Amino acid sequence: MKKLLSMLIAATFATVSAAAFAAAHGGAPKDADKKMDEKMAACKKLDPKADDKMKAECKKLMEEKKEEKKAEAPKK
Repeated sequence: MKKLLSMLIAATFATVSAAAFAAAHGGAPKDADKKMDEKMAACKKLDPKADDKMKAECKKLMEEKKEEKKAEAPKK
């Protein structure tokens, strides 16, 4: 009985610790979204004479944005 109680306490502590860790890191993507939006705006204003590296980055961003929209779409 004592071992069972110890295991339950340890499991509870582990769960609470994991939840606290996840909650502490929950807000990080907001800054990344702002930067991505700024890059998307720059890509829309892209000069046709831009270098290949910039064009490749813009193409990659566009593809990522499309994938995110598909993932966020409600599933029936």
